[in-house]
Amino acid sequence: MTLEQLRIFAEVARQQHLTRAAEILHLTPSAVSAAIKTLEERYATQLFNRIGRRIELNETGRIFLHEAEAVLARAQAAELTLSEITGLQRGSLHIYASQTIASYWLPPVLARFHTTYPMIDLKLSIGNSEQVVEALREGLADTGFIEGETDDPFLHKESVATDQLITVVRPQHPWAKCTTLLTATLPESFWILREQGSGTRASFEAYLRDQAFDPAHLPLALELPSNEAICSALIAGDYATVLSALAARPHLAAGTLKQVPFTLPPRQFWLLNHRERYQSHAFKALYAMVKENR
Repeated sequence: MTLEQLRIFAEVARQQHLTRAAEILHLTPSAVSAAIKTLEERYATQLFNRIGRRIELNETGRIFLHEAEAVLARAQAAELTLSEITGLQRGSLHIYASQTIASYWLPPVLARFHTTYPMIDLKLSIGNSEQVVEALREGLADTGFIEGETDDPFLHKESVATDQLITVVRPQHPWAKCTTLLTATLPESFWILREQGSGTRASFEAYLRDQAFDPAHLPLALELPSNEAICSALIAGDYATVLSALAARPHLAAGTLKQVPFTLPPRQFWLLNHRERYQSHAFKALYAMVKENR
């Protein structure tokens, strides 16, 4: 049984006439007659009483018509749903982003996306870079954004923005008035860093290794799971940290933190998606907006 057979049967039942139904459906009378005959033979029953040249629904046909119309209505609703999804009038998009991106860079993009596509349901989950990669690999999100590196073979990555890591302390810290800060002097202060798996920490430690400095030699006072927690701790004591300039900006502007002259090379913000999973129209629209925002 096909939807086309159901459409033909329902129209013949409404018209009580093969030729009129064929005209409405833009089919030949013989095609309409053959579709009805196929249904009746397939299920060994009659759906119409044939009285001379007239046809009318019998009891079986009336019962079947009720079910057929319900199926056709659901099929029409399904077609409408697909049309709305492809037209971005319905749908959802689950984004997983690392903390720096989710807190500072991504919100204006999402606000703009919602303004443009208000019927798309957006969900944002936040984790460190390793957690984002794991979520994308397991199909728990449609797309992700990280500032750390990944070479996961299942994920496609593309640079969408550039970020700057800077070193900051509170104004009372001995380094606050330094004009130069060498790698060799970094162990002279206690440090507060993000947890292992954080893109910020991974970038910082990779840079130190490039400078022939073992990150294990840094006196680590605290590992904290958020940029704001680190900033609060820095304001309260003589510690140093490395943060995205985006995260440090409000504190630098307020004078509660001060940048010191130990700046790392720029790093990339990466958009991730699974190579083998379906890319929805909502994802493609976000991707286009992100690229336009560069």
